[in-house]
Amino acid sequence: MSHPLLGLHHVTATAADAQDDLDFCLDLLGLRLVKKTVNFDNHNVYHFYYGDERGAPGTIWTTFPYKGWGVPVGEKGAGQIIATTFSVPPGSLPFWQARLREHGVNVAEGRARFHDEVIAFRDPSDLIFELVAGHDDRTGWDSTVDAASAIRGLHSVTMVVRDPKPTLAVMTGLLGWQVVDEMDGRIRVAVNGNQPGHMIDILHDADATPAKNGLGTVHHVAMAIAEEDQQLQLREELLAAGLKVTEVRDRQYFKSIYFREPGGVLFEVATMKPGFTVDEDLRSLGLDLKLPPWEEPHRSEIETKLPAIDYA
Repeated sequence: MSHPLLGLHHVTATAADAQDDLDFCLDLLGLRLVKKTVNFDNHNVYHFYYGDERGAPGTIWTTFPYKGWGVPVGEKGAGQIIATTFSVPPGSLPFWQARLREHGVNVAEGRARFHDEVIAFRDPSDLIFELVAGHDDRTGWDSTVDAASAIRGLHSVTMVVRDPKPTLAVMTGLLGWQVVDEMDGRIRVAVNGNQPGHMIDILHDADATPAKNGLGTVHHVAMAIAEEDQQLQLREELLAAGLKVTEVRDRQYFKSIYFREPGGVLFEVATMKPGFTVDEDLRSLGLDLKLPPWEEPHRSEIETKLPAIDYA
């Protein structure tokens, strides 16, 4: 394949309150805020990017906190990512169970799958998270959580479709994913290896109700690709296969294309470069509000309309 996908790039969700989102991701989960910008399609709403020290692709969780803009609460279901799973070190789940419960978060054993040790919980926006303990060579962000227990990055996501066959045809035929495991109602696919950050679980249920986007739902999952020319070639192949694909969109920190797979889940393919240090040095990531060039003339207006937030 001339346009190999490298693994997961990021996951993006619609959250509710901006301050609650920051508190949960920074203080409780111990992620780093690597970029504070705005939704490029609605500059009155923040876009927060969380990840490891550099915000490396495969570690990134991003949110649009839409409280106050009339966005209804979403409904989880078919055609959507319903759970985002992070990778944590072996033996750290008891630490995480205790930490989450100390902060009033209900923790449940995750739905059984393969050989994973899993716990599941929800954030203040009702987004579903899971933690899977296992070997992961990546280095976590050493902040409110000690490095020995810190989140290493994305492990996988779980998507729901009614019929897995068309979804698998696109993922394995066009995108290069491979089926690596299967159990009742769940198919695990991986790309470029089957280590954490390279997997997607496909839940299939013919009776699943359709998802509705809104507060507390994942908007899309992004897959990483190395080069812009590979992305363009993939776009042409997707179009030739009859899929509707956006033009390339400049997200400042990567370039992206978007399309829906046959089950309705929104996929993004994002480049690895230029990364989050293109407009801030490593030590200062996430401190200032960064705007794309076309929004700079509106900075004063944008800043006055964004909700006040506080974080260290």
